[in-house]
Amino acid sequence: MASEPLPPPPANDPTDASTPAAKIPAKPSTPPPSPPAAAAAIPPPAAPSSDAKLSTAPAPPAAAKPSTPPPPPPSALPQPPPPVERTQSPATPVAVVPQSAPSTPLESALFEVKRVVVGQGRMLERILVCLIAEGHCLLEGVPGIAKTLSVETLSKVVGGSFVRLQFTPDMLPADIVGTRIWRASTETFDIELGPIVANMVLADEINRAPAKVQSALLEAMAERQISIGGETFKLPRPFLVLATQNPIESEGVYPLPEAQRDRFLMKIVIDYPTPAEEVEIVQRMGVRPPVANQVLDLDDLLVLQEHARNVYVDRNVVDYAVSLTLATRDPSAYGLGDLAPMISYGASPRASLGLVAAARALAVIRNRNYVLPQDIFDVAPEVMRHRLVLSYEALARDITADHVVAGILATVPAPRVAPSQEPTYGSSAAG
Repeated sequence: MASEPLPPPPANDPTDASTPAAKIPAKPSTPPPSPPAAAAAIPPPAAPSSDAKLSTAPAPPAAAKPSTPPPPPPSALPQPPPPVERTQSPATPVAVVPQSAPSTPLESALFEVKRVVVGQGRMLERILVCLIAEGHCLLEGVPGIAKTLSVETLSKVVGGSFVRLQFTPDMLPADIVGTRIWRASTETFDIELGPIVANMVLADEINRAPAKVQSALLEAMAERQISIGGETFKLPRPFLVLATQNPIESEGVYPLPEAQRDRFLMKIVIDYPTPAEEVEIVQRMGVRPPVANQVLDLDDLLVLQEHARNVYVDRNVVDYAVSLTLATRDPSAYGLGDLAPMISYGASPRASLGLVAAARALAVIRNRNYVLPQDIFDVAPEVMRHRLVLSYEALARDITADHVVAGILATVPAPRVAPSQEPTYGSSAAG
């Protein structure tokens, strides 16, 4: 027994096969036949003081056993000590924000919509931005790319009412806002409200209706109320109009004038899905299309809209948004002299307001209480593309509004926001 002091096995490697002492706890449930004294010296595998007892136990005949031992059952393997850190880890939240933060229900809402709508992630995010910023959006895309499905699914997720208006050349304003109906039984006029009294209105192919009908819709969008027979009726909140137009048809359409396009917060251009997304569309929507569940309610949406109004915007970020708008009016002042002949009329001050409002809503979606210059940069194409009036030279050279906006974004420098510029929230805004 004098030559028996063996080095204790490492504490972090209980299964090391280099020492005999580590072989003893390998099969505590089915020990090999050995003297009773050696068997009694084997401690339970979970006892922390097993190393001291193993050092005084006689070495078993382990020379012949390692060659052909039967594989021990999983329950017989030595278990590590209780993970103290793991039991305490759930107390430390992994997410940056608590569960009650506004971004958590928004992420759930986007997840539910994406269960039904394949791809088109940018379109879905921008529609949600318009909904939170209390603006309206103009969707431009060919038929069959989930414009109607996206709006209808989003209305189910947020729990609001949804109506689709199919615009036609013979449509009248009364078909949208409502009219007065004579009741012979009571000899009075009753007010019949139109289908526009809803939370989400899809104006499908708005450029097919005459200008009088378009004006009636856009007046309701701007004033958020309708007037019938001298009476005014408030539209429900939240109120979102998503108008669609087909870019490939030119016959029988009435293009929106520039003044009416300016009332939309965003113009979202939708492209075809990718080949992988189209395969997923066929597999997901071919037999049993999924149905989205309601995640939010209208009260939650109103809270999110109020939260977006309170998002902090630094003065440098506001100056950046205004500079982008001014660059469309006087490109030469910002080193964009080659763009000056391409623009007939620049963006109005509504573009500056729209940039800040959309950036605030995007910051809420991205779980921030402050706006970064990157937010302005991200929403600028959708906010500005429909507010520019291009010249004939630009049309002849096949230059689009997106080309002009991309040139402005690449030239106008963005400010660098330091954490010290946001003492209200105490959050780092450095990008």
